[in-house]
Order: sequence, then structure tokens, then C-alpha cells
Amino acid sequence: MKESDKNIEQLIDKMMAEEKLQSPSFDFTSKIMSEVLVLEEKKLKTYKPLISKSTWIFIGLALLGLIIYASLFSGTSQNLEIGKVYTDKISNTFSGIHLSKNIVYAILIVPFMILVQVGILKNYFDKKYQL
Repeated sequence: MKESDKNIEQLIDKMMAEEKLQSPSFDFTSKIMSEVLVLEEKKLKTYKPLISKSTWIFIGLALLGLIIYASLFSGTSQNLEIGKVYTDKISNTFSGIHLSKNIVYAILIVPFMILVQVGILKNYFDKKYQL
């Protein structure tokens, strides 16, 4: 076993002695860096929100217009009667449901906490992927 190991080692030493050490071309580093820069430019994506600012402005103005229209052109006596009928129906529908204080607190707090977490995560990912 040892004899074959020595033969293999001598063969490897002979092959290594015959081979010359290869060196890269003069501008090897600049070529590689130029390719890296091209790849980085391809990976970069610009942030584009799902809903643009102009769309948010339109939605806000539409809601504001609806509120103003409802407040100016509402007949108070007729709307109060219709509203009373609907509120009576809604209160009769949900009159049999009794919720404990803990469930009411959870219903009120969970959406708030989700909004807080969304804000924190958005801030975290904005900082992480900032250019």
C-alpha cells in the first residue's frame, strides 16, 4: 500500500514540475469587474408603489365629495326615519350575541397592532433594500 502511495506522490510531483504556473491576463480584473457591474445593474429594480399618488388623491377627493354631497343634500326627516328602521333591524339581528370584554378588546386592538407591524416591517425592508 505504501509503495503505491509513493508512486502516486512521485507521479504528482513530476506532473506539477512539468506544468508552468498560469497567470491571468493583464486586464483580467477590469474585465471581471465590468461584468459584475453589468450584472448588478440588471438586478436593480426601482420602487414603484401599487397605487400611485394621483390615484390616492382621486380616491380622497371622491370620498370628500361624497361626504359633502351627503351633508348638503340630505333630507333630515326622511333620512332619520330610514336610518331608524335600518338600525332597529341591525340591533335586532345582533341582540342575541354577547361578547366578553376580552374578545371586544382583541377585536379593537388586533387591527391596530397589525397596522403598527406593517409600518415597522415596511420601514425595515425599505432600509434593508435601500440603494
